[in-house]
Parts: sequence; C-alpha cells; structure tokens
Amino acid sequence: MATQRALAAYRRLRDFGATPEPEGAKGPTRHGRSGPLSFVVQKHAARSLHYDFRLELDGTLKSWAVPKGPSLDPADKRMAVHVEDHPLSYADFEGDIEPGHYGAGHVIVWDRGAWTPLGDPRAGFSKGKLEFELKGSKLRGRWALVRMRRREGERQEAWLLLKERDAHARPSATFNVVAARPESVLSAASEVFSSATASDTAPKVALPAHLAPQLATLVDSTPPAGDDWRWEIKFDGYRLLTRAQGRSVRCDTRNGKDWSGKLPHLVAAIKALKLRASWLDGEIVVADAQGVPDFQALQNAFESEQTGRIEYVLFDLPFHEGRDLRKLPLEARRDQLRTLLAAAPHPALRFSETFDQDPASLLESARRAGLEGLIGKRRGSPYRSQRSSDWIKLKTGYRQEFIIVGFTEPRGSRQGIGSLLLGVHDDDGALRYVGNVGTGFDQRTLALLRKRLDALVIPHAATTKAPGRVSQRGGGSAPHWVRPELMAEVAFAQWTRDGRIRHAVFHGLRHDRPTSGVTRERAMPGASRTAASAAGASVRAGTVRVTHPERVIDAQSGVTKGELVAYYQAVSALMLPHLRARPVALLRAPAGVGGASFFQKHADATELPGVTLLDPALDPGHEPLFAVSSRRGLLSAAQANALEFHTWNATARAIARPDRIVFDLDPGQGVAWREVQQATHLLHGFLGELGLACFAKTSGGKGLHVVVPLRPHHGWGVVKAFARTVVVHMATVVPARFVSKSGPRNRVGKIYIDYLRNGFGATTVCAWSARARPGLGVSVPLGWDELDAVPSATHWTVRNVASRLAVGNAPWATYAATRQGLAAAMKKLGFDPTATTS
Repeated sequence: MATQRALAAYRRLRDFGATPEPEGAKGPTRHGRSGPLSFVVQKHAARSLHYDFRLELDGTLKSWAVPKGPSLDPADKRMAVHVEDHPLSYADFEGDIEPGHYGAGHVIVWDRGAWTPLGDPRAGFSKGKLEFELKGSKLRGRWALVRMRRREGERQEAWLLLKERDAHARPSATFNVVAARPESVLSAASEVFSSATASDTAPKVALPAHLAPQLATLVDSTPPAGDDWRWEIKFDGYRLLTRAQGRSVRCDTRNGKDWSGKLPHLVAAIKALKLRASWLDGEIVVADAQGVPDFQALQNAFESEQTGRIEYVLFDLPFHEGRDLRKLPLEARRDQLRTLLAAAPHPALRFSETFDQDPASLLESARRAGLEGLIGKRRGSPYRSQRSSDWIKLKTGYRQEFIIVGFTEPRGSRQGIGSLLLGVHDDDGALRYVGNVGTGFDQRTLALLRKRLDALVIPHAATTKAPGRVSQRGGGSAPHWVRPELMAEVAFAQWTRDGRIRHAVFHGLRHDRPTSGVTRERAMPGASRTAASAAGASVRAGTVRVTHPERVIDAQSGVTKGELVAYYQAVSALMLPHLRARPVALLRAPAGVGGASFFQKHADATELPGVTLLDPALDPGHEPLFAVSSRRGLLSAAQANALEFHTWNATARAIARPDRIVFDLDPGQGVAWREVQQATHLLHGFLGELGLACFAKTSGGKGLHVVVPLRPHHGWGVVKAFARTVVVHMATVVPARFVSKSGPRNRVGKIYIDYLRNGFGATTVCAWSARARPGLGVSVPLGWDELDAVPSATHWTVRNVASRLAVGNAPWATYAATRQGLAAAMKKLGFDPTATTS
C-alpha cells in the first residue's frame, strides 16, 4: 500500500488512456526485488529539454528533473528538482507524450544500470544527502544528491546532483557527456536513433571549405586501464581528409594540400558513394605481401606515379549529408561511416575496424606483425580539429620524422649516398644534428635521393653540433650539408644520453607536412600508472630521477607528482623560450595543492641540478638568483616539488632594464568571465592607441595577462610608473569596469589591473606553468582572435592541455621580433619619465 500511495501523484497527473506511459502495477509491489537496485536517466524533450534522473527505492523510482543533465565534472553542481515518484516499469519507457498532456514531448532512455547506496539510502534521502555509486553505460562512479534549503514560496524541493572525484570524473572543459552521448541506450531505440542521429540531432550547416584533422597524442607504452577506450591499428601511411559534395571531390593532406590529382582512383571511388555534402577522414596506405602497410611502398607509388595500389582506410565522418556530426559520440559517427561504406563497397575503400581485446596484448600483437602501433579513441568523444587527449597513440618502437640536413658519399659497390644526416628542432627552435641513417634504402631510392640532395647542397651545416666526420660502415666520411627542406620517416632503437639516435632504419620521405614543426617526439604519460610507480618506487624523466611519482598532489584532479613532472617534460620545448635567461622564482609545495608552500628566488650550486646560477652581484646579500634554461633544470625543479614557475620582467644580462610590461587583470567578487574578456579587449585597444603591440595569455587562475614587449631602455622605476599611469587612466575612463586600488573590498564587481608586477624583483607566472590551485590550471598563450572563445582562465589544465600543444606558442609568433620603445606612448599618455626616480 505504501507504494500505491507513493504513486498517487504520478497517476493523478496522467490520462493513461491517452498517453503511452505505463500506469504501474496497482496491486502490492514487492519491495525487496532480487538483484541490484536500478537507476535510469531519461532524456525528455518537453517544453524545455531536461533529464529525468531516477533511482529505484522502496518499490518506486525516486525522481529528479535535471535541467542541464548530469556532468562528469566534480566542479559542476547540477540543479535537480525533486518530482513525483514513478513506477518501476517507467524505466523502460520511450516514446512520445501527446501535446496537451502532462510532460508532453519525446522521451528516450539516455542511460540506465545499477546503483549502490553508500550508507543507509532511506536515512540519506530523509536527511537530504544521498550518496551512491552508479554502474551505467554513460554514468559511472560515485555521485551524490544533496537537498538545498527550501526557499519561501518554492513548491518543489531543489537538490544538487554532484559527481564525486574518482577515476570516472572528467573536466567539463574537455568532455560534456550530455553533448557527446545524446543517444538512447536501449537496443531497439538505439537502432532507430543511430539512423536518425545525423538527420535529427546534428545541426544542418554549410559544408566548410577546409577541415583540420583531429590528431592523436603520443603516450608511453603503458596502455590506459579501463573500458573507456576503443582501439584501432595505427596505419603506416599519409593522413587524408576528403571533401565530397556531389560530383566535386577533393582529397587533402593533413596540412590542406590538394592531392586529388595524385589519387584519381580514390576520387572516383568517393564519387561512387554519391555524397551530397560530407567530410571523410582516414589514412592512405599500400600493403606489402603480408598485408602490412608499407610506408616505403606508398612513397614509391607516388614517385612512380602508379598510385592505383593505394587504399583509403577510413575511420571517421565529421560531416555527413550537410550535417555537422563532430559533437556526436565517436561510436555514432563511426556507425554512420560503416553503414555508408557497406552500402556501396569499393576495393579501394576500407573501414578501420575496432579491436576489443586487451590493449597490452594488442600492442604486442602489433609489434610481432611489424605494425607501427595502436590508436586509442575515447568512447563517446567528439571530433576536434586539434591534437587531443581523446585520441592517443601507442607505438611499438621509436619512430618519427627527421629533417634531412646532409648526406655522405657511398662506399664500396653502393650507389647514390652512404647515409642521410638528420636533425630536429631543439627546445629553443634551433636545428640540431641528431645522427644518421644508412639502412632501409633500395637502389631506386638511393639514386632518387642523390639527385634531390645534390640540388640542395650548401657550404656549411644548417645545424648546431654538426660533426666534422660521420661514422659509417667502412670508416668515417666527410659530410655534404644541404638546405633543410626534405623530411624522412625513420625508425630507431633508442635515444642516447647526448641526444643521438641509434640503429636507425629509413622508411621513406614525407611530403604531407612542413619541416618547421619537426622536434624530438616525447610521450605524455599513459592514463594508468605502472606497478612500480603505484608501489612508490622512483622513475626517471630524462636524466632526472623522480621520487614518489605516485603521490597525489592535487585532490581535485587526482594528478600525481609523476604526472606533473611528465607534463613539464612534454611542454619543455614550448616553455623554455619563456624561461631562458630570466631570473626565476619557484613556488614549491611539498604537500601539494592546498598545503604549505613557499617561494624560492635563490639557490646554491647543488640544490637544483641543471639550473643556471646567476652572478651574485645581481642581487647582493643572498645566494645567487637562478634561471631555468634547460629541460634538465625544469624537471629537477619539478622533482623538487616546484608547481609554479615565475619569471622576472628582465633578463639576467640586463637586469636593471626590464624588457616587458605585464598587466594582470584580476577580477573581483561578482565579475563574470565575459566581463574579464571584454576588459582585456579594452586594455588591448587602449595600448594599441598608444602604439604598443601586446600579447595575451590565460593566467591559469582567475584572470588574464597582457604582456607588452619592450626594448630594455628604461629602468624599473620608470616602467612601473608608466604601467601605473595606464592602469589609473583605464580606471578613470571606465570606472564601472576598472579599479586602480588593490584589495578585495576595492574591486568587488570590478577588475583590478595589477601593475605591481613591474617592479624590481617582482615576477609573473610563466607561460605553460601549472598553477598551484585545485585543478592545476595552466597559463597558455592566446591569440587575440581566439580570446572570446576561451571559456575560463582555467580552461587548460595539466590533464587536458595536450589538446593545445599543437598550437603551442604560435599565437606569440611575432613576440621575439616585437621590440618597441615607450617614448611615443609616454607622450600620448602625458607621462613624464624624468619625474620618476628608479
């Protein structure tokens, strides 16, 4: 009878003769059903779209309406309005409630599974704090429902639906489960939904003229644990994106080069699909006799203009028939692609199959088969035209692109060349010699290479660390140096301590990407820690020994010390140009985020291996100031529990004269992020009126930084006073937005532009530095044209910044060449530098 009373409100609101909703059993209902308790989330397109979250308890489904839907981000607090109990049979309901009836609209079962109360569920429900674990298709891990204090006049209880911090939590900035997984989980409904996904869910758009590919992030050889990943073969070929609009078909490389003319048979095969407006993504390959993709054979096919053997292995469908599918889950896009290819099979077009075996055994099988590796793709992920941590690559060995910087003469009976001399761009952008490759060539390739290289010969090496003679079989050989315009794909056994490659094998030339981005490829850490790390053993990052890599340093994100050191290793090439030659202050936090911390501006010779100790005369009376000018120094500081890296506004060689101004826009209480963005644009515009070019970056905390590069001419006092004058002017002209006095009380509802960072000894967090705050946000350089699209100052974190690494420092590409004086700006502002003492 208690169950029937609980369902009275549900039945009173509905006319079951007119709607398809289940009425529910009217007799006694058995409360103690065998098996686990069930939960269901139904997506309900009523007057406004919302999600109905339901938990089985005491014979009914306790129900909450969640307007925005669940979030996997613990920082999100989702409003959940408590509504009437529903019968257990409602968990299977999908269909349309007719207009004019309560809850009119379309309903699907968005997720369902089992839930386990953590504690007494009845007591928790009564007290207003219900904690539980979900095991569903989309929602998993620990959650909580917390009742809010009831406000006067409220008819229904307001609760909050919260995701707890565990392995299933994900930042909303990188994954929105509601947007990425819009489909039903019921099998029958899923078939209906999958056929309707593109037509009903994805928006109609004009087909873009160009499309940048989603790129995978290299991780270490330890595959991530869990069932969140789908695995495909990493094909040894060229990336190809195809735009198909009726009879117009264009095949683009990953950098947008049109290769349609080189691949007429693939153009014809795509035309046969009769696509009205679509983009397809895949890899072109040539298989050897064993069916394994052979990169050299692919290269030979292009060189001989015999491309008919080339196959197109397709793995994604970002646009289809005039609809943008990029926000749909990975599985939905691939189902559409599989159906498309099955409907019109062609021998030149293949679908990239998914393998469901254990990734570790898959990787070993790939190694034995001679394959390059695996690509892992996160289940439910959208398609992003950038490098993303939702796609990862695991390689069976070392292999990457190198720039050809020279060659040697052949010995004995060999023709053409003896070996190719190779280089990569170093951390500071310089081209560095890294060794040679003398095997893997056939006679045709040797002759072709010699012909091309003879046309590029230059008198001196374009690299640093260029050798006078090159060791190869038969003895040493004098090198011929060439303009660094060609790129080779090379496999090798290992990197030596001095940065050379060993036992290299040539696989072919590459023409599908520029040489400017060729650096030593470094892996981000995999999603799971190794057994040694978990047990507390030390690991190595380059030449630096990392102790206690398993220690969690941020409770909110779960990031460990080992992950943070690996992050700094991965971004070192981007970060070191911002650090080099500048005195540095470290924020060291031995207890992690939220624990005791301290700033360190001075060091002795043994404390931080790899850092550069500066002249003690720069700051008398202390241990020397220091600079972090190498990857080893960066990693040794991270090993010493440095979370943040802050830099001076001057270099060590001209420490009395700053070479930049930093304006730190610090929002007060009640200031929305959009207002911070607008204020930054205002400051940018005013500096432009003064004739000063400036650059922006996220702070990784609350606000934004605007940086003005200078010629090092004026002293600290003049530069700081000028910065203060700019800030006072902004606060005077726009008093509703800016304030020139610091302190929380002064800037409530306003933005304080901090100019105090421009004094002697003051520092600002460096670009690419993590922040010692919950979530470990990262300070990232921005372009002015992308500022409005950034959702917060903490949009990029240590966990998700991999998606930004391909962009890197490109928004600041002109920074180094921007050296400007202040004289004209001072005159326009009415600032008198002679009235200021330094």
